[in-house]
Amino acid sequence: MSVSPNLDKSPSATPDTPLSLEGRGAGGEGGSASNSPPLLPQGERGFFDWMSTIQTRVEAALDRHLPDASSIPHRLHEAMRYAALGGGKRVRPLLVFAAGELTGAAPEKLDLVAAAVELIHAYSLAHDDLPCMDDDVLRRGRPTCHVEYDEATALLVGDSLQTLAFELLANPALGDPARQVEMIALLARASGSRGMAGGQAIDLAAVGKPLTQPELELMHACKTGALIRAAVLLGALAGAPLTAEQNRSLDRFARRAGLLFQVVDDILDCTASTATLGKTAGKDEAAAKPTYVTLLGLAAARAYAAELRGETFAALSELGELGELGELGKPAARLGQLADFICHRQF
Repeated sequence: MSVSPNLDKSPSATPDTPLSLEGRGAGGEGGSASNSPPLLPQGERGFFDWMSTIQTRVEAALDRHLPDASSIPHRLHEAMRYAALGGGKRVRPLLVFAAGELTGAAPEKLDLVAAAVELIHAYSLAHDDLPCMDDDVLRRGRPTCHVEYDEATALLVGDSLQTLAFELLANPALGDPARQVEMIALLARASGSRGMAGGQAIDLAAVGKPLTQPELELMHACKTGALIRAAVLLGALAGAPLTAEQNRSLDRFARRAGLLFQVVDDILDCTASTATLGKTAGKDEAAAKPTYVTLLGLAAARAYAAELRGETFAALSELGELGELGELGKPAARLGQLADFICHRQF
Protein backbone atom coordinates (compact mmCIF):
# COMPACT_ATOMS: atom_id res chain seq x y z
CA MET A 1 0.00 0.00 0.00
CA SER A 2 1.46 3.36 -0.98
CA VAL A 3 0.39 6.56 0.68
CA SER A 4 -0.67 9.63 -1.26
CA PRO A 5 -2.55 12.69 -0.08
CA ASN A 6 -5.77 11.36 -1.64
CA LEU A 7 -8.37 12.90 0.64
CA ASP A 8 -11.74 14.40 -0.14
CA LYS A 9 -11.79 12.79 -3.60
CA SER A 10 -8.62 14.60 -4.61
CA PRO A 11 -6.55 13.04 -7.41
CA SER A 12 -3.75 10.78 -6.27
CA ALA A 13 -0.45 12.60 -5.77
CA THR A 14 3.09 11.50 -6.47
CA PRO A 15 6.32 13.44 -6.01
CA ASP A 16 5.70 14.80 -9.52
CA THR A 17 2.18 16.12 -8.92
CA PRO A 18 2.37 18.59 -6.04
CA LEU A 19 -0.24 20.77 -4.46
CA SER A 20 -0.58 24.36 -5.59
CA LEU A 21 -2.34 26.73 -3.23
CA GLU A 22 -5.82 27.61 -4.45
CA GLY A 23 -4.79 27.22 -8.07
CA ARG A 24 -2.15 29.94 -7.91
CA GLY A 25 0.69 29.24 -10.29
CA ALA A 26 4.03 28.26 -8.86
CA GLY A 27 7.44 29.27 -9.98
CA GLY A 28 7.81 32.87 -11.14
CA GLU A 29 9.10 35.74 -9.09
CA GLY A 30 7.06 35.59 -5.94
CA GLY A 31 5.96 32.04 -6.82
CA SER A 32 6.66 28.87 -4.92
CA ALA A 33 9.44 26.36 -5.16
CA SER A 34 8.57 24.69 -8.47
CA ASN A 35 6.25 24.93 -11.47
CA SER A 36 3.58 22.25 -11.09
CA PRO A 37 -0.11 21.68 -11.79
CA PRO A 38 -2.45 21.85 -8.78
CA LEU A 39 -3.13 18.61 -6.96
CA LEU A 40 -6.64 19.63 -5.98
CA PRO A 41 -9.10 20.56 -8.75
CA GLN A 42 -10.42 24.11 -8.62
CA GLY A 43 -13.25 24.25 -6.12
CA GLU A 44 -11.99 21.20 -4.17
CA ARG A 45 -11.57 22.62 -0.72
CA GLY A 46 -11.15 19.56 1.47
CA PHE A 47 -7.57 20.07 2.56
CA PHE A 48 -7.91 23.82 2.96
CA ASP A 49 -11.08 23.40 4.98
CA TRP A 50 -9.26 20.97 7.26
CA MET A 51 -6.35 23.38 7.56
CA SER A 52 -8.65 26.29 8.41
CA THR A 53 -10.48 24.20 10.99
CA ILE A 54 -7.24 23.23 12.74
CA GLN A 55 -5.89 26.79 12.63
CA THR A 56 -9.10 28.05 14.25
CA ARG A 57 -8.97 25.29 16.83
CA VAL A 58 -5.36 26.06 17.73
CA GLU A 59 -6.08 29.78 17.99
CA ALA A 60 -8.87 28.97 20.45
CA ALA A 61 -6.57 26.68 22.46
CA LEU A 62 -3.89 29.35 22.67
CA ASP A 63 -6.48 31.91 23.71
CA ARG A 64 -7.69 29.60 26.50
CA HIS A 65 -4.26 28.82 27.90
CA LEU A 66 -2.56 32.20 27.63
CA PRO A 67 -3.01 34.41 30.70
CA ASP A 68 -5.72 37.01 30.39
CA ALA A 69 -4.38 40.51 29.72
CA SER A 70 -6.41 41.78 32.67
CA SER A 71 -4.34 39.72 35.13
CA ILE A 72 -1.16 41.01 36.76
CA PRO A 73 1.37 41.74 35.27
CA HIS A 74 -0.94 43.29 32.69
CA ARG A 75 1.64 44.50 30.19
CA LEU A 76 3.53 41.21 30.06
CA HIS A 77 0.34 39.18 29.61
CA GLU A 78 -0.90 41.55 26.94
CA ALA A 79 2.42 41.24 25.11
CA MET A 80 2.37 37.43 25.37
CA ARG A 81 -1.03 37.39 23.70
CA TYR A 82 0.17 39.84 21.07
CA ALA A 83 3.11 37.58 20.21
CA ALA A 84 1.18 34.32 20.11
CA LEU A 85 -2.29 35.14 18.78
CA GLY A 86 -3.78 36.44 15.58
CA GLY A 87 -1.42 35.36 12.85
CA GLY A 88 0.88 32.84 11.28
CA LYS A 89 0.47 29.74 9.14
CA ARG A 90 0.43 27.44 12.20
CA VAL A 91 2.41 24.85 10.23
CA ARG A 92 3.74 23.19 13.37
CA PRO A 93 0.30 22.73 14.98
CA LEU A 94 -1.00 21.44 11.64
CA LEU A 95 1.76 18.84 11.67
CA VAL A 96 0.85 17.93 15.26
CA PHE A 97 -2.75 17.28 14.25
CA ALA A 98 -1.82 15.41 11.05
CA ALA A 99 0.54 13.11 12.94
CA GLY A 100 -2.04 12.72 15.69
CA GLU A 101 -4.58 11.53 13.11
CA LEU A 102 -2.06 8.87 12.18
CA THR A 103 -2.12 7.40 15.68
CA GLY A 104 -5.75 8.09 16.55
CA ALA A 105 -4.96 10.76 19.15
CA ALA A 106 -7.88 12.53 20.84
CA PRO A 107 -8.32 16.08 19.52
CA GLU A 108 -8.38 17.44 23.08
CA LYS A 109 -4.90 16.05 23.66
CA LEU A 110 -3.70 17.45 20.36
CA ASP A 111 -4.97 20.88 21.39
CA LEU A 112 -2.52 20.87 24.29
CA VAL A 113 0.39 19.50 22.27
CA ALA A 114 -0.18 21.84 19.32
CA ALA A 115 -0.47 24.86 21.61
CA ALA A 116 2.75 23.89 23.39
CA VAL A 117 4.67 23.61 20.13
CA GLU A 118 3.27 26.90 18.83
CA LEU A 119 4.19 28.66 22.09
CA ILE A 120 7.79 27.56 21.64
CA HIS A 121 7.69 28.84 18.07
CA ALA A 122 6.18 32.18 19.15
CA TYR A 123 8.82 32.53 21.89
CA SER A 124 11.56 31.93 19.32
CA LEU A 125 10.18 34.64 17.04
CA ALA A 126 9.98 37.18 19.87
CA HIS A 127 13.63 36.54 20.69
CA ASP A 128 14.89 36.18 17.10
CA ASP A 129 13.46 39.57 16.17
CA LEU A 130 15.35 41.39 18.93
CA PRO A 131 18.07 43.88 17.92
CA CYS A 132 20.74 41.64 19.43
CA MET A 133 19.63 38.77 17.17
CA ASP A 134 18.03 39.21 13.73
CA ASP A 135 16.96 42.80 14.45
CA ASP A 136 13.64 42.81 12.59
CA VAL A 137 10.73 45.22 12.90
CA LEU A 138 7.97 43.29 11.09
CA ARG A 139 6.43 39.91 11.88
CA ARG A 140 3.16 38.48 10.54
CA GLY A 141 2.37 41.86 9.02
CA ARG A 142 2.62 43.67 12.38
CA PRO A 143 5.36 45.39 14.36
CA THR A 144 7.54 42.86 16.13
CA CYS A 145 7.03 42.39 19.86
CA HIS A 146 9.94 44.58 20.95
CA VAL A 147 8.80 47.36 18.59
CA GLU A 148 5.20 47.22 19.80
CA TYR A 149 6.28 47.03 23.45
CA ASP A 150 9.99 47.21 24.32
CA GLU A 151 13.05 44.97 24.32
CA ALA A 152 12.84 43.95 27.97
CA THR A 153 9.18 43.01 27.61
CA ALA A 154 9.90 41.00 24.43
CA LEU A 155 12.61 39.10 26.30
CA LEU A 156 10.21 38.29 29.14
CA VAL A 157 7.50 37.35 26.64
CA GLY A 158 9.80 34.72 25.14
CA ASP A 159 10.75 33.38 28.55
CA SER A 160 7.10 33.17 29.62
CA LEU A 161 5.83 31.55 26.44
CA GLN A 162 8.54 28.92 26.68
CA THR A 163 7.71 27.95 30.25
CA LEU A 164 3.97 27.91 29.50
CA ALA A 165 4.63 25.39 26.73
CA PHE A 166 6.08 22.91 29.20
CA GLU A 167 3.27 23.61 31.64
CA LEU A 168 0.81 22.49 28.96
CA LEU A 169 2.71 19.27 28.31
CA ALA A 170 2.58 18.55 32.05
CA ASN A 171 -1.22 18.82 32.04
CA PRO A 172 -2.78 15.65 33.51
CA ALA A 173 -5.30 15.63 30.67
CA LEU A 174 -2.58 14.19 28.42
CA GLY A 175 -2.83 10.95 30.39
CA ASP A 176 0.12 8.54 30.57
CA PRO A 177 2.79 10.21 32.79
CA ALA A 178 5.63 8.21 31.22
CA ARG A 179 4.55 9.36 27.77
CA GLN A 180 4.35 12.95 29.05
CA VAL A 181 7.93 12.79 30.33
CA GLU A 182 9.00 11.58 26.89
CA MET A 183 7.13 14.45 25.25
CA ILE A 184 8.61 17.07 27.59
CA ALA A 185 12.12 15.74 26.96
CA LEU A 186 11.56 15.75 23.20
CA LEU A 187 10.37 19.36 23.15
CA ALA A 188 13.19 20.45 25.45
CA ARG A 189 15.83 18.90 23.20
CA ALA A 190 14.26 20.46 20.11
CA SER A 191 14.25 23.90 21.75
CA GLY A 192 17.67 23.98 23.40
CA SER A 193 21.34 24.19 22.50
CA ARG A 194 21.21 21.03 20.40
CA GLY A 195 18.11 22.23 18.62
CA MET A 196 16.53 25.58 17.87
CA ALA A 197 18.67 27.77 20.16
CA GLY A 198 21.85 26.07 18.98
CA GLY A 199 20.86 26.60 15.36
CA GLN A 200 20.35 30.30 16.04
CA ALA A 201 23.82 30.47 17.59
CA ILE A 202 25.34 28.86 14.49
CA ASP A 203 23.33 31.26 12.31
CA LEU A 204 24.62 34.33 14.15
CA ALA A 205 28.20 33.07 13.94
CA ALA A 206 27.87 32.38 10.20
CA VAL A 207 26.92 35.92 9.12
CA GLY A 208 29.21 37.01 6.30
CA LYS A 209 30.90 33.61 6.12
CA PRO A 210 30.49 30.97 3.41
CA LEU A 211 29.09 27.62 4.54
CA THR A 212 29.18 24.30 2.76
CA GLN A 213 25.87 22.57 2.10
CA PRO A 214 26.40 20.07 4.95
CA GLU A 215 27.17 22.96 7.32
CA LEU A 216 24.09 24.85 6.17
CA GLU A 217 21.93 21.77 6.61
CA LEU A 218 23.25 21.18 10.11
CA MET A 219 22.41 24.78 11.04
CA HIS A 220 18.87 24.52 9.72
CA ALA A 221 18.29 21.01 11.06
CA CYS A 222 18.74 22.68 14.44
CA LYS A 223 17.28 26.15 13.94
CA THR A 224 14.17 25.26 11.93
CA GLY A 225 14.02 21.50 11.53
CA ALA A 226 14.23 20.46 15.17
CA LEU A 227 10.90 22.04 16.16
CA ILE A 228 9.16 20.84 12.98
CA ARG A 229 10.42 17.32 13.68
CA ALA A 230 9.24 17.62 17.29
CA ALA A 231 5.78 18.73 16.13
CA VAL A 232 5.37 15.56 14.07
CA LEU A 233 6.71 13.21 16.72
CA LEU A 234 4.77 14.85 19.55
CA GLY A 235 1.53 14.60 17.62
CA ALA A 236 2.12 10.90 17.07
CA LEU A 237 3.05 10.39 20.74
CA ALA A 238 -0.37 11.74 21.78
CA GLY A 239 -2.03 8.64 20.30
CA ALA A 240 -1.48 4.89 20.07
CA PRO A 241 2.13 3.66 19.96
CA LEU A 242 3.76 3.02 16.59
CA THR A 243 6.19 0.23 15.89
CA ALA A 244 9.92 0.96 15.82
CA GLU A 245 9.86 0.75 12.01
CA GLN A 246 6.93 3.13 11.77
CA ASN A 247 8.63 5.58 14.12
CA ARG A 248 11.77 5.55 11.97
CA SER A 249 9.77 6.27 8.82
CA LEU A 250 7.84 9.05 10.54
CA ASP A 251 11.08 10.54 11.84
CA ARG A 252 12.53 10.45 8.33
CA PHE A 253 9.49 12.30 7.02
CA ALA A 254 9.74 14.89 9.80
CA ARG A 255 13.43 15.58 9.21
CA ARG A 256 13.02 16.05 5.47
CA ALA A 257 9.91 18.19 5.95
CA GLY A 258 11.84 20.46 8.31
CA LEU A 259 14.64 20.94 5.80
CA LEU A 260 12.11 21.47 3.00
CA PHE A 261 10.47 24.25 5.02
CA GLN A 262 13.78 26.09 5.32
CA VAL A 263 14.76 25.72 1.67
CA VAL A 264 11.40 27.18 0.63
CA ASP A 265 11.81 29.96 3.23
CA ASP A 266 15.13 30.89 1.62
CA ILE A 267 13.53 30.91 -1.84
CA LEU A 268 10.66 33.10 -0.69
CA ASP A 269 13.00 35.51 1.07
CA CYS A 270 14.45 36.51 -2.29
CA THR A 271 11.37 36.13 -4.53
CA ALA A 272 8.33 37.25 -2.51
CA SER A 273 7.37 40.71 -1.33
CA THR A 274 7.30 42.00 2.23
CA ALA A 275 3.52 42.39 1.94
CA THR A 276 3.13 38.74 0.92
CA LEU A 277 5.48 37.35 3.56
CA GLY A 278 4.34 39.56 6.43
CA LYS A 279 8.00 40.02 7.35
CA THR A 280 10.91 41.90 5.79
CA ALA A 281 11.74 40.36 2.41
CA GLY A 282 15.38 40.16 1.35
CA LYS A 283 16.55 40.34 4.95
CA ASP A 284 18.89 37.34 4.72
CA GLU A 285 20.73 38.67 1.68
CA ALA A 286 20.98 42.15 3.18
CA ALA A 287 22.45 40.68 6.37
CA ALA A 288 24.92 38.52 4.39
CA LYS A 289 23.45 35.33 5.84
CA PRO A 290 24.19 32.01 4.14
CA THR A 291 21.08 30.55 2.49
CA TYR A 292 20.28 27.81 0.01
CA VAL A 293 19.78 30.43 -2.68
CA THR A 294 23.17 32.06 -2.10
CA LEU A 295 24.82 28.64 -1.92
CA LEU A 296 23.07 26.85 -4.79
CA GLY A 297 21.42 29.58 -6.86
CA LEU A 298 17.66 30.06 -7.23
CA ALA A 299 17.02 27.37 -9.84
CA ALA A 300 19.04 24.74 -7.99
CA ALA A 301 17.39 25.66 -4.68
CA ARG A 302 13.98 25.10 -6.28
CA ALA A 303 15.17 21.77 -7.66
CA TYR A 304 16.42 20.80 -4.21
CA ALA A 305 13.03 21.67 -2.70
CA ALA A 306 11.37 19.36 -5.22
CA GLU A 307 13.87 16.63 -4.32
CA LEU A 308 13.18 17.02 -0.60
CA ARG A 309 9.44 16.90 -1.25
CA GLY A 310 9.94 13.60 -3.03
CA GLU A 311 11.86 12.27 -0.03
CA THR A 312 8.99 13.17 2.31
CA PHE A 313 6.61 11.19 0.12
CA ALA A 314 9.01 8.26 0.02
CA ALA A 315 9.02 8.20 3.81
CA LEU A 316 5.20 8.29 3.91
CA SER A 317 4.98 5.50 1.36
CA GLU A 318 7.29 3.42 3.52
CA LEU A 319 5.17 4.25 6.55
CA GLY A 320 2.09 3.06 4.67
CA GLU A 321 3.74 -0.22 3.73
CA LEU A 322 4.37 -0.87 7.42
CA GLY A 323 0.71 -0.44 8.38
CA GLU A 324 -1.81 -3.26 8.60
CA LEU A 325 -5.05 -3.32 6.61
CA GLY A 326 -4.39 0.17 5.30
CA GLU A 327 -5.23 1.83 8.59
CA LEU A 328 -2.37 4.31 8.18
CA GLY A 329 -3.19 5.30 4.62
CA LYS A 330 -5.73 8.10 4.89
CA PRO A 331 -4.32 9.82 8.01
CA ALA A 332 -0.81 9.72 6.54
CA ALA A 333 -2.22 11.49 3.51
CA ARG A 334 -2.69 14.64 5.60
CA LEU A 335 1.06 14.66 6.20
CA GLY A 336 1.58 14.39 2.45
CA GLN A 337 -0.72 17.30 1.81
CA LEU A 338 1.15 19.34 4.39
CA ALA A 339 4.45 18.51 2.68
CA ASP A 340 2.90 19.89 -0.50
CA PHE A 341 1.71 22.98 1.34
CA ILE A 342 5.19 23.55 2.78
CA CYS A 343 6.78 23.12 -0.65
CA HIS A 344 4.37 25.25 -2.67
CA ARG A 345 3.34 27.92 -0.20
CA GLN A 346 3.81 31.49 -1.30
CA PHE A 347 4.13 33.10 2.16
